[in-house]
Amino acid sequence: MQKWMAWFKQLSEKGHVTHPGHPLENAGKVVKGSKKTVTDGPFAEAKDIVGGYTLVQASDLDQAVELSKGCPIFEGEGTVEVRPIMQMNM
Repeated sequence: MQKWMAWFKQLSEKGHVTHPGHPLENAGKVVKGSKKTVTDGPFAEAKDIVGGYTLVQASDLDQAVELSKGCPIFEGEGTVEVRPIMQMNM
């Protein structure tokens, strides 16, 4: 946990953390289809477990990828998905 906190602190001090995000709990529901069927899961395929999220400010996708490389999850062969947020004109 200390490594995670140090990484977040470094990103924050450099102005990259837009929202620190939070870990996701195991509980929850899935609402699906036109009948809006509610189930307890599955939330994602077992190989695609999402542990949490963080919003970072980067100049482009390449910089966001570089920032992600400091994440301690890679010490355990983890994965980080880097995706831009779609801007909606509402």
